[in-house]
Amino acid sequence: MRAADFVDSYFSAWNHRDARLVAGHLANDGTYCDVPRNEQHTREELTEMLVEFFDSHEHRYELLGEILTGSNSIAFQYKVSSPGVGADTFFGAEFITLDGAEAVRISDYYDVPGASVSHEQKYTKSGLSDSQMEKYKRRLVSLMQFEKVYRRPDLTLPNLAALVNCSVNHLSQVINSGFGMSFFDYLNQYRIEHAKHMLSQYTGRQQSVLSIAFTVGFNSNSSFYTAFKKASGQTPAQYRQSQKTMT
Repeated sequence: MRAADFVDSYFSAWNHRDARLVAGHLANDGTYCDVPRNEQHTREELTEMLVEFFDSHEHRYELLGEILTGSNSIAFQYKVSSPGVGADTFFGAEFITLDGAEAVRISDYYDVPGASVSHEQKYTKSGLSDSQMEKYKRRLVSLMQFEKVYRRPDLTLPNLAALVNCSVNHLSQVINSGFGMSFFDYLNQYRIEHAKHMLSQYTGRQQSVLSIAFTVGFNSNSSFYTAFKKASGQTPAQYRQSQKTMT
């Protein structure tokens, strides 16, 4: 099965609130990992959990940006919105390991605004000490500021965890608790700051917005515009023009 077909089927199952169909994307011995809650579920457990979840929630799930693929893996970002005025919207990402047309592991990362569970409660069983937290934070900042790994368009949480030399769950804790943001917000803050610097340069021929988007690590123009406007309140073109008027 093509990655796009798998993802289309997967989102369709979520949007139709079909617990059995969602879980059916897992192999019989597959595992669904709820990373923020540090929980793992079998296919049957996932079905039971989703039946209860869908009874009390009506969310709309939407793919954001491009689907990243490896030899036997899929990664993508998503947005979840609720019906009604003023309803919460939150974002997440999933990393899926495939065996043929079935998933043997689905790792789900998300950040829900206004959630009642604190970072401390969420990671009580993680085993990450304060000294390890600080060590990983320093390594992470070094990777971002000096090695500029955020410029890699295929950078994922597992990839970054390998560079930090820690587990995926520990890195998620470092970013959520140590920096107070989600993985994608943390990653994009570096990309957007780099883009702002490039948009402010006026020496010689101006680089196109699309070229800047690719240079700082985005996979598409649309994902760059969305992230840039979320961070700055302006489109890249508006920001470039505002910098001109200040000089």
